[in-house]
Parts: sequence; C-alpha cells; structure tokens
Amino acid sequence: MSKKIITIVKLALSAGQATPAPPVGPALGQHGVNILMFCKEYNSRTLDKMGLVIPVEIFIYGDKSFTLKLKTPPASILIAKAAKVNKGSGQPNHQFVGTINNQQLKEIAQIKLPDLNTKNTQQAIKIITGTARNMGIKIDG
Repeated sequence: MSKKIITIVKLALSAGQATPAPPVGPALGQHGVNILMFCKEYNSRTLDKMGLVIPVEIFIYGDKSFTLKLKTPPASILIAKAAKVNKGSGQPNHQFVGTINNQQLKEIAQIKLPDLNTKNTQQAIKIITGTARNMGIKIDG
C-alpha cells in the first residue's frame, strides 16, 4: 500500500543553499517535516547547479516523510544568464537589455523541455522566444 500524500509544497530555492530559515522553515514546519533533512537532501541533489534557482515540489506524506521532485531552472533565469544581464527590461518592447543567439535559445529550450507543456523542440523554442521577448531580450539570427 502506498503512502497517502497530505500536501505538496512548491518552493524555488538557490541550488545548494537551502537553510531552515524562511521560506523553507515555515513552509515545511507547519506540516511537521524534518527541515534539516530536507535541507541536506536538497543541497546534495542541487550542488552541481550552484548559482541557479531550482524549483522543487515537496510531496509530504501522512507519516511526515517527504520526497522531492526537482524542476528545471526558470526560463527567465536561463535567458538572463545567457544574455549576461541581471534582469529583464522594464519596457520590454521599447527598451532592449540584451541579446541571445539561436544556438543559446535552442540550448535553453532543450533544458526546459521536461517542464514545458510540449514534447516538440520547435514549440519549446517558440515558448522560450516569447519569454525572452517579454524580458526585453533580442534574438539574433
């Protein structure tokens, strides 16, 4: 018999840097989860992705145990990193803050493909292109 899931908590944390401080502590503490065990497991599984924000879904079971499902980094963070900018434009269609090329766009689409609502690479590229344009990032090529 499988365990009964009582809740799913979604957090976006810096890879390898989860601590019991907010937002982790309050989000998991209210469900009785061992926060230190979560931090150790999350940090060990994301150590190779330092510098990125890695969203995680935490499935909490009735016996206070949990499992983690790591997601891919947000597209906006991957785009900003590729364009070498800190953040997107305040006026995306009027003021451009950076540029990425088609190869970078394709690489980001490949990274994000598991979390997008498509299995088609061309559609994934279109989704990432829209995100880049909304951030004020030009696409070269």
